[in-house]
Amino acid sequence: ARLAPLARGDVAAFDASAPPKPAPAVAFKGPDGAPTDLASLRGKLLLVNLWATWCAPCKAEMPALDRLQAELGGDSFQVVAINVETRNLDKPPAWFKANGIAHLTYYGDPEGKVLPVIQSAVGSTGLPTTMLIDAKGCTLGVMKGPAEWSSEDGKRLIRAALAKSS
Repeated sequence: ARLAPLARGDVAAFDASAPPKPAPAVAFKGPDGAPTDLASLRGKLLLVNLWATWCAPCKAEMPALDRLQAELGGDSFQVVAINVETRNLDKPPAWFKANGIAHLTYYGDPEGKVLPVIQSAVGSTGLPTTMLIDAKGCTLGVMKGPAEWSSEDGKRLIRAALAKSS
């Protein structure tokens, strides 16, 4: 199933027009502070979201990403929310906790390398930026800006991508 026709309603700004291409290779920190990267998460559909606590639209969409992970996350799908802040590094995990974000794993990029690489790869200049990456590590589409990811429109898009990548 092509994904472009499913980019409607709450996820209408999702751009699946480009043919799939390898996602940028980026390294960041896992919840324990240990280095990890997108390649180590390969094998499942990933919704990679770049966010910051100073970005109001990022914070507004985080509960929807958390609900999406709670509902569809597992062996075949994961929301990977990467915080791109380089200062006050205790603030983002505290924000997760204070706002009841319980289903997302905390990932951070304290060295500030992920944002420029992904923005350059997808032609985005702002936050949030979200990429859908298939199990083989190819970018299926990009959302520049926030979305209600746990809406029926969002879940329909993710389920179609899951069906396509299985």
